[in-house]
Formats: sequence, C-alpha cells, structure tokens
Amino acid sequence: MSEEKRLEVEISVVVPAYNEAESLPALARETAGALEGRTWELLIVDDGSTDGTWAAIRSLVGGYPVRGFRFGSNRGKAAALAAGFAEASGRYVATLDADLQDDPSEIPAMISMLESQRLGMVSGWKKTRHDPLGKRLPSRIFNSVVSRATALPLHDFNCGLKVYAADAARGLDLYGEMHRYTPVLVSQLGYAVAEKPVNHRPRKFGRSKYGPARFFRGYADLLTVLYLHRYSFRPLHFFGGIGTTLFIAGLLISSYLSVLWFMGESIGRRPLLLLGFFLMMIGFQFVSLGLLGEMQLRLSPYKRPYNIVEETGRGAARES
Repeated sequence: MSEEKRLEVEISVVVPAYNEAESLPALARETAGALEGRTWELLIVDDGSTDGTWAAIRSLVGGYPVRGFRFGSNRGKAAALAAGFAEASGRYVATLDADLQDDPSEIPAMISMLESQRLGMVSGWKKTRHDPLGKRLPSRIFNSVVSRATALPLHDFNCGLKVYAADAARGLDLYGEMHRYTPVLVSQLGYAVAEKPVNHRPRKFGRSKYGPARFFRGYADLLTVLYLHRYSFRPLHFFGGIGTTLFIAGLLISSYLSVLWFMGESIGRRPLLLLGFFLMMIGFQFVSLGLLGEMQLRLSPYKRPYNIVEETGRGAARES
C-alpha cells in the first residue's frame, strides 16, 4: 500500500449539492487552498440534481481528494448531510453549502477553536449576511425563536458552515429539515457547542432552493426536536401525561354530575356532561397513543432517509 493511502484523514468536508454544477469546481479549488498542508477529503452528495452536478463531481475526482455520492431522487439537505457524515473518515467533519456563500478558509480557525475549547461543534455565524431582506428578516426571527425554545444562545442555527468532532457528527440522526437544528441536536448529545463569526459571501451562481414552505417545515421540525430530546425513548411519558390529566379532569366533572344526579337534579341536558365524557375519551386516546409509540419504538428498525445509487472517487484522502 502506498504512503498516500496510509495517510490518516484529518478533515472530512461534507457538501450537499442540488443543481450546483457551476459552483463545484471553484468550491474544490478554494477548499484545497484553505486546507493546504492538511490531510483532507471532500465528500459531495448529489441530492438528485437535474443539471450536470454529477458530471461535475466526477470531473473533480483525480484532481482533488473528492468522493461523490448520488441520490436517485431529491431527499433534502438533512438526508445529504446524513449520508456524508456516515461516509466521512476524518477526525473532524466540516460542512459547506455548495453555492460558494460559505468561505472554506474559515475551517482551520474553527478547528482550532474546537480543539482549544474541547467542543463538539463550532457553528458559523453569518454576522454580516449578503442575502436579501426577505431572507434575513425571517431568519432572524427563526434564530430568536429557536434560541429561546432550546435555551441554546446562538445567533445563527442554520449557517451551512460548521465544524464537528467526528463522534458528534456521526451521532446525529438527521431527516426531514433537521439540518436546521444540528447545533441543538449536538448539544442534546452532551457536547459543548459554540459559534464563530464567519465570512459570508454573495451568491454567484443559481438561486436559493428554499421557498416559503420552509417556515412551516422548520416550525414542525422544531417541535420534533424538542419532543425527541425529552421523550424519544419514553413516548408514554408525554402522551400518557396529557391523557391522564384530561381523563382525571373528565372523571372529576362526571363525579360532580353524578352527585347532583343522586341528589335528584337532572343532568341530561347539561353541556358539562358532554365535556366530562369527551375529556375522558380523549384522555384514553392519548394514553393509547403513548402505548403505541412505545411498541413502535421497540419493534421498528432504523431506516436510512436516503438511497445512494452511484458513487465515485473511492480512494484515500491526500495531503495537499
């Protein structure tokens, strides 16, 4: 085996790419310059692109330590990151967006910060952001809400530029829109998380892949993150607690009406009777949901949120 193949990978750079053929050559070139003197690999995940993204990835193999993975269909950024994390072999894992707005030259300083403070993750903060107001304002609201809801004091949760300790990256379970909450998920795993202001650049090619629907999906996944952190391995505690409270409230109402009935009062037309009955019924249904969740947790195997249909560049990383 050659000396090149025996080199241990220090940094794995994971890049989700969806219709980003124009930007990938520049991204590889900038990453090589930023990581000169280090042993690294560039893992680019083609998330079901319909342009020449896969051809662009294949053209980079040989010139750079690139490994490419192609999905059969668009699965989303979280799935692309999950695939990259699963394949990464470096001691550190960095992520970049493929649109060149993230600056790879920030990675070494973020790794130094990760090492010196013994962190599980350093998240980029686009302090000076080169995006239109229609993206900046909703993002500011989103970051404020997530910070308050999760008690994690970051300014920018959804920056594409992040650096992870390898164990922290591989411990993440990403699907849906969970890529927005990786700092929260890493923190929930027990790792320390910090952020660093990073250079953010104007978009050179293409356009944003996220429309207004991302706000609802982001809100829904925030609820998922909060629920999974507290109750992912004990769903009955969540549903059972709500169900028991509702059932007891309905039982108290029904008991009160029963006493009135024994005292000779008519209760058949009282709305309170229906309220008591429905509270008990809904409470029983919540408890049943909790029990079903417990059964599902124990019987369902983990299923990957992506399907890799083609790979390229299955070589070792190189020192540049």
